[in-house]
Amino acid sequence: MTDWTELDAVIAAALAEQRIVGSVVSISRDGQSIYRRAAGWHDREAGVAMAENAIFRLASFTKPLVAATALAMLEKGLLQLEQPVAEVLDYFTPALADGTRPSITMAQLLTHTGGIGAGGPAFDKAGVAGGMSDTDLGLDDNLRRLATVPLVHPPGAGWVYGKGMDVMGGVLAHLHGGSLADAVSHYVTTTLGLADTGFAVSDASRLGPVYADNPDGAPVRMTGSTFVPGRGSSGGVTFFPDRVFNPRAFQSGGSGGVGTIADFMVFLEALRNDGGAILSPQTMAMATRNQIGNVAREPGSAFCFLGALVTDPVAAGTPQPAGTYEWGGIYGHRWFVDPLNRLSVVMMSNTANEGCSGAFPGDVRDAIYADLGLTRA
Repeated sequence: MTDWTELDAVIAAALAEQRIVGSVVSISRDGQSIYRRAAGWHDREAGVAMAENAIFRLASFTKPLVAATALAMLEKGLLQLEQPVAEVLDYFTPALADGTRPSITMAQLLTHTGGIGAGGPAFDKAGVAGGMSDTDLGLDDNLRRLATVPLVHPPGAGWVYGKGMDVMGGVLAHLHGGSLADAVSHYVTTTLGLADTGFAVSDASRLGPVYADNPDGAPVRMTGSTFVPGRGSSGGVTFFPDRVFNPRAFQSGGSGGVGTIADFMVFLEALRNDGGAILSPQTMAMATRNQIGNVAREPGSAFCFLGALVTDPVAAGTPQPAGTYEWGGIYGHRWFVDPLNRLSVVMMSNTANEGCSGAFPGDVRDAIYADLGLTRA
């Protein structure tokens, strides 16, 4: 039995130093749950402890769920990777700065190489809403606005983390003939029995508040629209936690989901087990390969159809072996699948940005590998 000394110490330190308010960490290996722990506060002000069945706003944890839906529809012949997006959404033909309108493919949406940006003055001028912002816009209305914003670069020429997965959400909704939620439910969540995962809250009593980094002390509880400065090169994000209760807000394929750590672990384990009940082994093998070639990203990292892909552990500064795929959620989450070590890990917290892009997820990751005695392959 593993002694989780390092991992427990990392979680305790993050709570004691008031970098996070509450978290749940889950680890599976060889298909068996080997660690699941809730710690800290679910609702600090009300004195409610974090629970393992807490429901979280998923933010970009939504993306792999939508990507898996797209891949399942690919297997059904409903879309093709090199198919132009405009074949499904005829209005989505954004231009480059010079006025030319290049074709963007489905694969480029999945890999963030389509040139679609994330925000800025042009987005504000066009009235484009984000997937976590306060809005009453429907999906097509928002995507029509997004289509008027110039592309950052020609499709395929670079990697920019933007709103491409919101566009993919529109594609899937149109192809399925309903809402994005209907498509994700049909191809992924219902098949896997993920009762608490979707675009609406299954049990409001289990959805807690969220907190923002505070350089002057304990994290601050978010109320209304809350701007949280970014870390590194990120300019920051405006959060509107109550968006999840607005049925008029468009279902964001990039950040609009909610769910539990137990549900997300079932999803990751399906991916790790050659696609489980939702995807074929052939599709999973393709989906978890480098899909962006030599397009530059962070050192030691490429991108597959489900998230970032570790290609050089030393350059990436990680104990994870090459072939590990991973991503995060700005509300305070990270996940990864390490196929070599047959390992799936989910970390969810209620604290942005620390739980996603602060020290916490890297410390948790490193502690897991240390406690398991795993070294780089």
